[in-house]
Amino acid sequence: MESERETRPGTRADTGPKAPAGTRQDTPPGTPGTPGTQRKAPIGRPRGFDADEALERAMRVFWEQGYEGAGLTDLTRAMGITRTSMYAAFGNKEELFHKALRRYSEGPASYVLRALAEPTARRVAETFLGGAVRATTQPDRPTGCLGVQASLAAGDLGRTVRDALADWRNEGTARLRERFTRARDEGDLPADADPATLARFLMTVGNGIAVQAASGASREELRLVADTALSTWPS
Repeated sequence: MESERETRPGTRADTGPKAPAGTRQDTPPGTPGTPGTQRKAPIGRPRGFDADEALERAMRVFWEQGYEGAGLTDLTRAMGITRTSMYAAFGNKEELFHKALRRYSEGPASYVLRALAEPTARRVAETFLGGAVRATTQPDRPTGCLGVQASLAAGDLGRTVRDALADWRNEGTARLRERFTRARDEGDLPADADPATLARFLMTVGNGIAVQAASGASREELRLVADTALSTWPS
């Protein structure tokens, strides 16, 4: 656990020899290496830990244990900090979770944005499902999807987090729908294709891949699932 350094309030740095009484000091206060210099001690408590690394570790705890399953002791132990430091740097548990979810979106789940940038609807679907398979079966990370796992056992105390995760997943579906609408308008999808259904289809398969990965399905097995889903893609 990385230590946190404390600054004792009121401590003043040694300023060297004092000028005799009555002697005028023309050097402005605070100039280093001169008589009369006073260096103010840092105010408050220095962080003393890598906030980025601590957030990464918190994300993994939520990913593996879910929101309600991740206790404060589990989180602070993994982050290597005290509860006081956690509250000061990240807020309460719910605020910490939202920060962890944002990190997850920008890291392991960034395949969604990469998929949306693909030039064809077919490539969007391939990149989305392929990314879901890879992200949920990384050997050095928890299996499954944080956005799915974290809300499966959320009761009344976790209602706001559960609702936030539903919004997070629905936002992904909405972005896929918008992308497929554009593809249809451009003639990349058949005129009778339903963008909303295609988006919901991809999100449902992606979430199912995450649940199966958490249940022990291998990467190769899940790739076959993705290939089967893509075999029905409209052309």
